[in-house]
Amino acid sequence: MKYYTIVIFIFFSFCSCKKEVKQKIIPDIKKLVTQEIEYATGFTIENHETYKKIKVTAPWPDAKNAFTYILYPKGMEKPTLDIPNETLKFIQIPVEKTVASSTTDIPILEYLELENKLVGFPHTDYISSEKTRTLIDSGHIAELGNNGHLNTELTIELAPELIIGYSAAGDIKTYDLLEKTGIPVVMNGSWMEQHPLGRAEWIKFVAAFFNKKIEADSIFKNIEKEYKEATTLAKNTTTSPTVFSGDMFKDVWYVPGGNSYFAQLLKDANTDYLWVDNQKTGSIALSFESVLEKAKKADIWIGSGNSKSLASLKEKNNRFTFFDAFKNKNVYSYAIKVGEKGGLLYYELGSIRPDFILKDIIQIAHPELLTDYKPYFFEKLN
Repeated sequence: MKYYTIVIFIFFSFCSCKKEVKQKIIPDIKKLVTQEIEYATGFTIENHETYKKIKVTAPWPDAKNAFTYILYPKGMEKPTLDIPNETLKFIQIPVEKTVASSTTDIPILEYLELENKLVGFPHTDYISSEKTRTLIDSGHIAELGNNGHLNTELTIELAPELIIGYSAAGDIKTYDLLEKTGIPVVMNGSWMEQHPLGRAEWIKFVAAFFNKKIEADSIFKNIEKEYKEATTLAKNTTTSPTVFSGDMFKDVWYVPGGNSYFAQLLKDANTDYLWVDNQKTGSIALSFESVLEKAKKADIWIGSGNSKSLASLKEKNNRFTFFDAFKNKNVYSYAIKVGEKGGLLYYELGSIRPDFILKDIIQIAHPELLTDYKPYFFEKLN
């Protein structure tokens, strides 16, 4: 009897040991490391044991629902997950063929050396980059109509593994239709960020779908370094020229709100932006008279719309000549530098390179600080 008791004891002890060992080698898929996102507020990345979880919380203004994407490696079984109150979209990575919808995606793909993965884009004339234009001209990138109404038949024919979507107001019916065919769509909300480095940090979002985390982190750190160094440089001057911005559309003058993306750039360039105390994050709609009253004696007008000369600005509205900045020829525009088909370089590259914009503004406001610097986007109107 003692013999059997000992055998049974040894047997259960062995099983217990086996269980303990087994528990130790099973991957804990709930263990996560949250990837560092320092400036961007519209998305998060969690790196789990067998998948990544990306959550986009602000794809457009007043968005009611967030988007949650589960990224898992090709060749592996789809994770079985049930996250309360979240609709999960599963995407296999790395992606080999993609369709993008905003020109801000173009420099991100190029910086990550992924431009060859792009197979389609809506309204390719907006693209300014010479590298990507070469791919368009060679037929590698197809024309897909316009962003709001992608050519669904051609998109399906291209068979992309991912569509990087964009929406200004939440109209995503075309994207929903394409998703029903099995093509995953992810929403890039970088344009919603209020800090310039927040917009640039969305390179980490795009990179995740191509297994380019290391490259994205390195690229962003360099941009952050350049931006911070420029900000520090601007603080070395005791002068802060007064600045106003924006342009008129019909009878309304739109200026950046005091908590907007562009107002932050003006602040970091050590300028005195006249609407800095306004709390809006978007544009402020004003009458011409109210702008003239506040900005008539301002030193600089930065971002004067699409006019490419003082003469064309005057032709657009003769009253623009009332401003001292116009009289003193201190008006600057980003509309002069365009691509081969007329796309604005500022809208394409500026989002990922806020350090370029910042240095442009510093050179305009404090030319003594960057004597050998040639502005990248802004040019003085003649």
